[in-house]
Amino acid sequence: MALLETIEQHMREAMKARDEARLSALRLIKSALTKHRADTARPLDEKAELQVLNMLIKQRREAAEAFRKGGREDLAAKEEAELRLIESYMPPAATEQEMDAAVEAAIAETGASSPKQMGAVMKAAQARLSGKRVDNKLLSDKVRARLGG
Repeated sequence: MALLETIEQHMREAMKARDEARLSALRLIKSALTKHRADTARPLDEKAELQVLNMLIKQRREAAEAFRKGGREDLAAKEEAELRLIESYMPPAATEQEMDAAVEAAIAETGASSPKQMGAVMKAAQARLSGKRVDNKLLSDKVRARLGG
Protein backbone atom coordinates (compact mmCIF):
# COMPACT_ATOMS: atom_id res chain seq x y z
CA MET A 1 0.00 0.00 0.00
CA ALA A 2 1.32 3.44 -0.92
CA LEU A 3 2.24 5.81 1.89
CA LEU A 4 -0.50 8.28 0.96
CA GLU A 5 -3.15 5.54 1.19
CA THR A 6 -1.77 4.44 4.56
CA ILE A 7 -1.88 8.02 5.83
CA GLU A 8 -5.50 8.40 4.67
CA GLN A 9 -6.48 5.16 6.40
CA HIS A 10 -4.80 6.28 9.63
CA MET A 11 -6.56 9.65 9.32
CA ARG A 12 -9.94 7.89 9.23
CA GLU A 13 -8.96 5.88 12.31
CA ALA A 14 -7.85 9.04 14.14
CA MET A 15 -11.14 10.77 13.24
CA LYS A 16 -13.16 7.86 14.62
CA ALA A 17 -11.05 7.86 17.79
CA ARG A 18 -11.34 11.67 18.04
CA ASP A 19 -7.56 11.89 18.39
CA GLU A 20 -7.09 15.52 17.31
CA ALA A 21 -3.32 15.69 17.83
CA ARG A 22 -2.68 12.58 15.71
CA LEU A 23 -5.18 13.72 13.08
CA SER A 24 -3.50 17.12 12.82
CA ALA A 25 -0.07 15.55 12.29
CA LEU A 26 -1.44 13.10 9.72
CA ARG A 27 -3.09 15.96 7.83
CA LEU A 28 0.25 17.74 7.79
CA ILE A 29 1.93 14.69 6.23
CA LYS A 30 -0.84 14.20 3.69
CA SER A 31 -0.75 17.86 2.73
CA ALA A 32 3.03 17.81 2.19
CA LEU A 33 2.87 14.63 0.10
CA THR A 34 -0.01 15.93 -2.00
CA LYS A 35 1.73 19.27 -2.54
CA HIS A 36 4.93 17.55 -3.64
CA ARG A 37 3.00 15.37 -6.07
CA ALA A 38 1.24 18.44 -7.53
CA ASP A 39 4.46 20.48 -7.72
CA THR A 40 6.40 17.77 -9.54
CA ALA A 41 3.46 16.60 -11.68
CA ARG A 42 4.62 13.01 -11.17
CA PRO A 43 3.30 10.19 -9.00
CA LEU A 44 5.10 9.78 -5.70
CA ASP A 45 7.72 7.06 -5.55
CA GLU A 46 9.34 5.81 -2.36
CA LYS A 47 12.35 8.10 -2.75
CA ALA A 48 10.12 11.20 -3.11
CA GLU A 49 8.01 10.13 -0.10
CA LEU A 50 11.13 9.77 2.04
CA GLN A 51 12.39 13.13 0.83
CA VAL A 52 9.14 14.82 1.90
CA LEU A 53 9.13 13.05 5.28
CA ASN A 54 12.77 14.02 5.88
CA MET A 55 11.90 17.64 5.14
CA LEU A 56 9.02 17.50 7.64
CA ILE A 57 11.25 15.90 10.28
CA LYS A 58 13.88 18.61 9.83
CA GLN A 59 11.21 21.31 10.13
CA ARG A 60 9.84 19.77 13.34
CA ARG A 61 13.33 19.53 14.90
CA GLU A 62 14.11 23.15 14.07
CA ALA A 63 10.73 24.35 15.33
CA ALA A 64 11.07 22.44 18.61
CA GLU A 65 14.52 23.92 19.14
CA ALA A 66 13.25 27.45 18.41
CA PHE A 67 10.31 27.02 20.80
CA ARG A 68 12.66 25.80 23.54
CA LYS A 69 14.89 28.83 23.07
CA GLY A 70 11.78 31.00 23.34
CA GLY A 71 10.71 29.31 26.56
CA ARG A 72 7.66 27.63 25.02
CA GLU A 73 8.10 24.06 26.25
CA ASP A 74 4.45 23.22 25.49
CA LEU A 75 4.85 24.02 21.78
CA ALA A 76 8.22 22.26 21.64
CA ALA A 77 6.58 19.12 23.05
CA LYS A 78 3.84 19.33 20.40
CA GLU A 79 6.45 19.57 17.62
CA GLU A 80 8.34 16.59 19.04
CA ALA A 81 5.14 14.52 19.21
CA GLU A 82 4.55 15.29 15.52
CA LEU A 83 8.18 14.40 14.82
CA ARG A 84 7.78 10.96 16.44
CA LEU A 85 4.62 10.31 14.41
CA ILE A 86 6.35 11.29 11.14
CA GLU A 87 9.35 9.10 12.01
CA SER A 88 7.02 6.13 12.49
CA TYR A 89 6.38 6.21 8.72
CA MET A 90 10.08 6.20 7.91
CA PRO A 91 12.24 3.12 7.35
CA PRO A 92 14.47 2.10 10.24
CA ALA A 93 17.48 4.32 10.90
CA ALA A 94 20.95 3.08 9.99
CA THR A 95 22.95 2.03 13.01
CA GLU A 96 26.39 3.43 13.83
CA GLN A 97 27.96 0.11 12.78
CA GLU A 98 26.11 0.12 9.44
CA MET A 99 27.21 3.69 8.78
CA ASP A 100 30.83 2.90 9.69
CA ALA A 101 30.80 -0.19 7.45
CA ALA A 102 29.28 1.81 4.56
CA VAL A 103 31.94 4.53 4.93
CA GLU A 104 34.76 1.95 4.97
CA ALA A 105 33.34 0.15 1.93
CA ALA A 106 32.80 3.44 0.08
CA ILE A 107 36.39 4.54 0.72
CA ALA A 108 37.69 1.16 -0.49
CA GLU A 109 35.41 1.30 -3.54
CA THR A 110 36.37 4.84 -4.55
CA GLY A 111 40.02 4.62 -3.53
CA ALA A 112 39.66 7.97 -1.79
CA SER A 113 42.51 9.18 0.37
CA SER A 114 41.93 12.91 0.81
CA PRO A 115 39.08 15.21 1.87
CA LYS A 116 38.88 16.46 -1.74
CA GLN A 117 37.25 13.14 -2.66
CA MET A 118 34.58 13.43 0.03
CA GLY A 119 31.72 13.88 -2.46
CA ALA A 120 32.43 10.58 -4.19
CA VAL A 121 32.69 8.76 -0.86
CA MET A 122 29.43 10.31 0.40
CA LYS A 123 27.61 9.26 -2.76
CA ALA A 124 28.91 5.69 -2.51
CA ALA A 125 28.12 5.46 1.22
CA GLN A 126 24.58 6.80 0.69
CA ALA A 127 24.03 4.24 -2.06
CA ARG A 128 25.10 1.45 0.32
CA LEU A 129 22.66 2.74 2.95
CA SER A 130 19.69 3.14 0.61
CA GLY A 131 16.44 1.90 2.13
CA LYS A 132 17.52 3.07 5.57
CA ARG A 133 17.04 6.43 7.22
CA VAL A 134 20.40 8.22 7.30
CA ASP A 135 21.43 11.39 9.10
CA ASN A 136 23.55 12.88 6.32
CA LYS A 137 25.31 15.30 8.67
CA LEU A 138 26.47 12.42 10.86
CA LEU A 139 27.51 10.44 7.78
CA SER A 140 29.40 13.46 6.48
CA ASP A 141 31.19 13.84 9.82
CA LYS A 142 32.21 10.16 9.73
CA VAL A 143 33.55 10.47 6.17
CA ARG A 144 35.43 13.68 7.00
CA ALA A 145 36.99 12.10 10.11
CA ARG A 146 38.01 8.99 8.15
CA LEU A 147 39.54 11.01 5.30
CA GLY A 148 41.39 13.28 7.71
CA GLY A 149 39.50 16.46 6.87
